[in-house]
Amino acid sequence: MTQDRRTFGAETTADDVLDGIDLSDKLALVTGGASGLGTETARALAARGAGIVIAARNVEKGEEAAQTIRDAVEGASVEVIALDLASLDSIRSAAQAFLATHDRLDLLVNNAGVMACPPLKTADGFEMQFGTNHLGHFLFTNLIASALIAAAPSRIVNLSSRGHHRDTVHFEDLHFAERDYDKWQSYGQSKTANILFTVGLDARLKDKGVRAYAVHPGGIVTNLGRHLNDDDVKFLMAQMQKNSGGNAALKSIPQGAATSCYAATAPELEGQGAVYLEDCHVAAVDDENMAGGVRSYALDPDTAEKLWAVSEDLVGDRFAY
Repeated sequence: MTQDRRTFGAETTADDVLDGIDLSDKLALVTGGASGLGTETARALAARGAGIVIAARNVEKGEEAAQTIRDAVEGASVEVIALDLASLDSIRSAAQAFLATHDRLDLLVNNAGVMACPPLKTADGFEMQFGTNHLGHFLFTNLIASALIAAAPSRIVNLSSRGHHRDTVHFEDLHFAERDYDKWQSYGQSKTANILFTVGLDARLKDKGVRAYAVHPGGIVTNLGRHLNDDDVKFLMAQMQKNSGGNAALKSIPQGAATSCYAATAPELEGQGAVYLEDCHVAAVDDENMAGGVRSYALDPDTAEKLWAVSEDLVGDRFAY
């Protein structure tokens, strides 16, 4: 029996979300598809018939994930391209490689990211979390946007996080040149940027049939936490329990991938865009609740336009649609 979609929530899995949805004529590209949520998102989409492109920094791991999907889904079409979001040269090469063989793309899931790393710089000198999580996806998405437009109606899903509650975007010091580096503030800034990017994308592309969504996948143990030590994990769990009134629970990877798959395919989202989703529903704007919701500063269209202009300057490209 098909699950009542109105009951979707924190325990819903990617397969639940996609039950009854036919993606046999669709192509999906998942960044960070070599592990964790990315692999599960790609597998679940492939199980409904979608062709899959995994974009991964480590191509060998990407190929291993691709084979895992092929083993799980009979007849699955999965290919891998190299993409290092911490290098503008790699991003441009990846976009060129994708467009050389594909002129249409139905679903783009910008899943890759880095969380709470030590103070590091990208190949181009950007602060690592802002540079990877936002600027990398900003450039890659815009470079392949022609394929999304060609396949319209199509969708872009940007993985954000409840971590956006931690901070806004500091335009006066994006890269912590003048202030002390704080890995959680940096992560929060990058996750707010993911939502603002979603707002900017949707404003530019909705008239061309491309809609953009930001999602919070939930608390999940994945390779995203590779920079975390035991104290960091204890801190995060304590924060989750505090904010939830003691009812917080980690999600499984299939549960964590559900909201991404929901944003990418849910028929009930037709006509909507520039929204933030959590637990397979559109979240309310809430500037007080630490346990859920989206902060109003992350959806502000004027701030989104400011971020777009700054991002174009930083990557050295202009994008018009």
